[in-house]
Amino acid sequence: MTTPTPTPEAVLAAIAEAVLLPVLRTSGVDATLEAAGRLADAGLGVVELTTSIPGWPDAVRAVRARFPEVTVGVGTVTGAADARRALDEGAAFLVSPYAAPEVREVAGAGVLFLEGGFTPGEVAAALRAGGAAKLFPAHVGGPRYLRGLLDVLPDARIVPTGGIAVAEAGEWLAAGALAVGVGRALLDDPDLGARLTDLRARRAG
Repeated sequence: MTTPTPTPEAVLAAIAEAVLLPVLRTSGVDATLEAAGRLADAGLGVVELTTSIPGWPDAVRAVRARFPEVTVGVGTVTGAADARRALDEGAAFLVSPYAAPEVREVAGAGVLFLEGGFTPGEVAAALRAGGAAKLFPAHVGGPRYLRGLLDVLPDARIVPTGGIAVAEAGEWLAAGALAVGVGRALLDDPDLGARLTDLRARRAG
């Protein structure tokens, strides 16, 4: 039986609960499975696999089969063909680095699409289209820039991504991020589990 795609609100809730959104760019399926396992062991229940992974559709399918408790999305999706393929493989959400109307159309109202944007206008357009947005490249503006965006877009659900170190995640969450997208640095952090516990406690407090 095919598992139904979770609603956009359910996926957003999972991303917010995770606090960190891992963005995986690996060398292939085996490396992706290894990385996803390490992240799951640390307590991360959401992962974004990018289309830059060789054989990424197989990687999506493999991670979903090995870790059914993990919410799997596909990132760096910029066209309709990849968007459809990602959903065919069971992706729960789609992510683009910039405005991607074709992907937006494929996602429709039933699939969470974190569309990328940087300027207030770009982020506002992404929010109108999908209810949440990816701020990219986030490191260019920093947490103060996110605060400025939220001054004019109150209650916006934004996931800053790009050039963010794990140690900087707390600043972004304090600035109002829904969650923080982090890449390879997550796998290099020997204290990821403890760091997650601390970040989640600080948000809850």
